[in-house]
Amino acid sequence: MIILGIETSCDETAASIVKAEKSNIKILSNIVSSSMELHSKTGGIIPEIAAREQIKYMIPVIDDALKTANILPGNIDAIAVTVGPGLIGSLLVGVETARTLSYVWEKPLIPVNHLFGHIYINFIDDDLRKIENFPAVALVVSGGHTDLVYMKNIQSVKWIAGTRDDAAGEAYDKIGRLLGLSYPAGPVIEKLAKSGNPKAYNFPRPLIHEDTFDFSFSGLKTAALREVEKEKSLTDEKVKNISRCVQDAIIDSLVTKTINAAKKYNAKFIILGGGVAANQTLRDRFLANLSMLGINFFAPVRNLCTDNGAMIAVAGFFNQNFIDWKNITANPELYFD
Repeated sequence: MIILGIETSCDETAASIVKAEKSNIKILSNIVSSSMELHSKTGGIIPEIAAREQIKYMIPVIDDALKTANILPGNIDAIAVTVGPGLIGSLLVGVETARTLSYVWEKPLIPVNHLFGHIYINFIDDDLRKIENFPAVALVVSGGHTDLVYMKNIQSVKWIAGTRDDAAGEAYDKIGRLLGLSYPAGPVIEKLAKSGNPKAYNFPRPLIHEDTFDFSFSGLKTAALREVEKEKSLTDEKVKNISRCVQDAIIDSLVTKTINAAKKYNAKFIILGGGVAANQTLRDRFLANLSMLGINFFAPVRNLCTDNGAMIAVAGFFNQNFIDWKNITANPELYFD
């Protein structure tokens, strides 16, 4: 089955051609155009700018994906497209493009929940597809989401818990702004943290000892703000130390909560997805803790952690809810329910 995946939930304009079978999944092309450079100047994503850039690049990106994969429209079996959650203007660019192509090419559409994409992209891993011994727990962690889900089987995704306030990636960005770091701040903080002192600050791990799988990062943001306000000047050393202690607090919360959920649900493996999944320190911490518990761990290659069309195509393959082009709509508030 050959699927065109289209992703435009935020600032990326992405399209991918994926050839998928249960025994083999191959990404033939994966083209992403990002307006991040524009948003870095304002310290965050401006929805109107993102949508305007996506209108400009949507068709060229799809054309590039087809040419790179050496695939003609007639060879495509279905079009998978993100319908939510996300920015409504951005979502409409992808959905309306998919509707038009579906009509012109006479191909069925598969509406895809963006959050599912971050989970199912892991299943391009040959070793993971061979695992038939469910259940699993998945952590989706990004700038907009921090959610734990339970997977009874490959088609079953049930929400367990999420953040009560800021997402983990959002906390990275907000604290990065306090430190005067460039946007997005996550990769910058990870780099600075490597030479920071882990004992310089005692930042909170909200809810980490409470009987809930929920996350909370607003208290951490406030604690970091207090420390920044105490300083007359932020030296490079202080920025590195705050970065290290902030990252340790975030990772401790993510790993502890996820492993606790895996134990409760007798998970055989843990799946990591979302932009923050590209953080190597987070991956290493999971691996170090899970090796002692006999729980397998899977995370996508780094370039598939951030938003891309391949994850939408793969999610579409595993959730083949074919619909007519007339019936697809964007839903910016879509969630796991």
